[in-house]
Amino acid sequence: LPRAAATSAAEPWRLRAERAAEEAVRLARRLGDPAVLAFALNGAFMQSFATCGSAARRDALGAELTRLAVDHQLPGHEVLGRLVRVQALAGLGDLAAADAEAEEIDRLAHRNERPLAAVFTSWYRALRACETDGWPAARPRYAELLAETAGYGMPGLTRGAAALVALVPSMRDGTLPDPDDFAGLDAGPYRPWLVPLLQAASGATERARQALATVPRPPHDLLQEALWCVLARTAAAVGHQEVLRRARDELAAADGESAGGGSGLVSFGPVARHLRAADAVLGGRDPSLTGPADGGA
Repeated sequence: LPRAAATSAAEPWRLRAERAAEEAVRLARRLGDPAVLAFALNGAFMQSFATCGSAARRDALGAELTRLAVDHQLPGHEVLGRLVRVQALAGLGDLAAADAEAEEIDRLAHRNERPLAAVFTSWYRALRACETDGWPAARPRYAELLAETAGYGMPGLTRGAAALVALVPSMRDGTLPDPDDFAGLDAGPYRPWLVPLLQAASGATERARQALATVPRPPHDLLQEALWCVLARTAAAVGHQEVLRRARDELAAADGESAGGGSGLVSFGPVARHLRAADAVLGGRDPSLTGPADGGA
């Protein structure tokens, strides 16, 4: 991946992939085969992460996939379409609509013997508890989920999940995390972005600055907003202006969304608050004046 400190630039491979996905949807519509169109819409979803702040687009893709699946009795694709919507709606902060989709997913999963779908709705409900009731209410839910899902054979979900959850309280209240909270936790795929933050939190300012100079930009996926917020927090703490400006620029398109909410797993609070904190540091002001995401919970 390109360095986070580098200037943002279009990546040719991604542009090719986006164009291929769009062409696949056009061809599938022309063909008139619902199953083929469902696969093409899924491909379009996979390529819908080119920039931060794309939750509305994913909601539209999920809604179309859901309608198609309902009209043509494609239960597997209906579950997928509704899961896409749960994640996108959580990112957009429309929890009432996300709740309705989650309930329908649970009914579909039970009726069609797809038990793993309930794993994702359970994670969403922990996120929802954090958004509505704060971290103290969500913490036991997350602890239970981490224990339950550890043996489900879903490494793409579980690797690094405990470290990601451990970030939630400090990322929501505008502080640096306690490194002791991460002792013994496998950061998994999130290690490149977590390590500089923990170095900053432990007082190793120069090591954190050096790490930021080479850390890759976050992947274009469901957690890119959350990981850019982690980079922004670290850069603000150690005075790395280049990474802080890049993070602020990347996150600007997600103003109005939840940082990480689009994953359906965790939320670091409103992107708008992280943007205000970045602007405060870049403007020489105290970022703590921007306030926590949920009253410090």
